[in-house]
Amino acid sequence: MQPKRKQQYRHLPAFILLALAEGPIHGGAIHTVLSDRMPLYKPDTGAIYRTLHQLELDGEVTSTWDTSQSGPARKIYQLTDRGWEKLEYWREDIELRIANLRHFLDSYRAVTDARRH
Repeated sequence: MQPKRKQQYRHLPAFILLALAEGPIHGGAIHTVLSDRMPLYKPDTGAIYRTLHQLELDGEVTSTWDTSQSGPARKIYQLTDRGWEKLEYWREDIELRIANLRHFLDSYRAVTDARRH
């Protein structure tokens, strides 16, 4: 039985904050960064903008309008001190999840090896 695979957006805020840790950028550039760095994960642009909006409401990012380029103004997002703190929270959370998943995989190997012998 194959597990159904679906898009998981639980860690989308973490990946957005990580992209912003490299410097201020606009939402479209965040989408490009995430798409380029995680080829198996195709983030929805709407989900990115909804998440950016929530991060801004939570005080983890701020935004300003860039009107220096020709064409429409772009909203540029930047990490705040609170955003850096949240990024550290995500690092701890992900490390814990990885440890739990490693435990699962090690235990799975042990029981399946024992079953074969």
